[in-house]
Amino acid sequence: MNIKWLLSLAVSTIILAPTLTFATPGDEEKKVFAELQALIPQEHIVSVDDLYKKWREVQEKKSDAVILDIRTGAEFYAGHLRDANNIDSGNPYLVPKHWPDPDTEIWIFCRSQHRATYFTSFLYRYGYKNVYLVHGGIAGWAEKGYPLYSKDFGEIKVLKYDKALKEEYKTRQFD
Repeated sequence: MNIKWLLSLAVSTIILAPTLTFATPGDEEKKVFAELQALIPQEHIVSVDDLYKKWREVQEKKSDAVILDIRTGAEFYAGHLRDANNIDSGNPYLVPKHWPDPDTEIWIFCRSQHRATYFTSFLYRYGYKNVYLVHGGIAGWAEKGYPLYSKDFGEIKVLKYDKALKEEYKTRQFD
């Protein structure tokens, strides 16, 4: 009986071993991220400097491009590009409601680039053809010293951007 059980276990292990995976959710996310990023044409992954040039054209009414900040409302209102549109990164389905033409020129950014990669790839899957992913996001914009705006403060100039800012405090209501 023990031999049959061991033999059964060995056969099961041989059959099932190839189907086992040791990938973690983080590994899978990286794989999905790479697959989605591959949907974005390389020539449509642009720099913060390219965004600045496009933003200036929009400000000067030389371009009808859509500047789309996909950070959360709180992030957006803390500082954003003047006249930028804002749709939270979890809501790409709202884009066709506002810009139904798949040829609309749309420049997308978030804080760094991660959320914007997901969002941009969804728009390509929806059939949009003229969408640009900004490498570096608003963090790169701030590092370059480009202007930010706030409803409460007007133009904001970031003197030093600190990615690793650590603060010590007792409480903040919205943390």
